[in-house]
Amino acid sequence: MEADPEGVARTVVLRKLAVQARTRHELATALAAREVPEDVADAVLDRMEAVGLVDDEAFARDWVESRQQRRHLSRSALRRELQTKGVDRDQIDEAVAGVETDDEVEAALALATKKFRSMQGLERDVQYRRLAGALARRGFNGGVAATVLSRVLDGPRD
Repeated sequence: MEADPEGVARTVVLRKLAVQARTRHELATALAAREVPEDVADAVLDRMEAVGLVDDEAFARDWVESRQQRRHLSRSALRRELQTKGVDRDQIDEAVAGVETDDEVEAALALATKKFRSMQGLERDVQYRRLAGALARRGFNGGVAATVLSRVLDGPRD
């Protein structure tokens, strides 16, 4: 006997949400992978949104705050991550709007300082290249990188 598609959809969604917050897009993708009919998936996801279990706006806001603090990411990197999670562009814009240049500099400085500790024996130009590369990979623009590199490489030593 076939399983009830709505029951399967509800179970899949609740199990995914029990582990961590997810976007509607991520949950829809999981339901499609389980071959839940699209109309059933939409109905279950609509219900989950109505009761507040799925909220892409809150997800984006929380994601930006968490990722910038722990992973030291730039606005552009945060934007890319949210896009891959299927968050609406307007919600992304709103979530990253709270990230100020000072916040980016602080995140970049934390990253560069952490990486710099393991580079003490290297020549300055090697330190510069490696730190600049790390900052670029995290999406920091040239102005933020230049500010941070000068502070880390030319700043006072402990």
